[in-house]
Amino acid sequence: MNIKIKKILKKKNKSKIVCLTAYSKNFAEEVDKYADITLVGDSLGSVLYNYNSTKKVSLTNMIDHSRSVRLGVKKSLMVVDMPYDTYSSNNSAFKNAKKILKETKCDAVKLEGGKKIINQIKYLIKNKIPVMGHLGLLPQTAKGKFKSKGKSFKETKELINDALLLQNSGVFAIVLECIKTPTAKKITQSLKIPTIGIGSSVHCDGQVLVTDDLIGLNNTKIRFVKKFVSTKKYINLGIKKFSTEVRSKKYPSKKYSY
Repeated sequence: MNIKIKKILKKKNKSKIVCLTAYSKNFAEEVDKYADITLVGDSLGSVLYNYNSTKKVSLTNMIDHSRSVRLGVKKSLMVVDMPYDTYSSNNSAFKNAKKILKETKCDAVKLEGGKKIINQIKYLIKNKIPVMGHLGLLPQTAKGKFKSKGKSFKETKELINDALLLQNSGVFAIVLECIKTPTAKKITQSLKIPTIGIGSSVHCDGQVLVTDDLIGLNNTKIRFVKKFVSTKKYINLGIKKFSTEVRSKKYPSKKYSY
């Protein structure tokens, strides 16, 4: 087992896991300083390409951005999302996961779903491909308005069963997205492997956010997104200063000229 994955597993019930997204080398270098897991999420579809669904994200998109991210990741565990329709069968899952690992040199892949894709997950793990699970709100297959999960007894039972299935198949961690607090707590307490929440309460073993959201680059209005800093004002300030100096012929001075 990957040493970095072992470190993540050891954090269960001991210290919180920090997981953040990165889609390029520059962002990855900063994320890597603080994160335990750097995730190249298919959220890049909406963040970078303005897609209205992660279904539009291609394998090429994921591989290209992951190659860039790999250049900036030194210490954290690097996980790459397998995009929509790249793991519909055992063969396609293995072929595409192998391609991702080979071309990006990432540490693991992440797949969305439980019982419906358990055979694919088992097949990947049997063939020595590390997998992170993802339950609750599944953006790749969600229809209509995104809604939280785990409200009813039935939903809660299904989520717990799926989580145990994933654990028994050999995944090393599970992302819990938009799951009601009591249900997320139950799932976390039921598992020996870590849970990483996004909109699923403090009871998870760790938390993940889209980095562009937390630094205020996006105008995201989702309940679980907290803006920790407003980067846009600094970007605006730099660009404003540049434009002013160009127009007033202050830049480039001799210092910045050959």
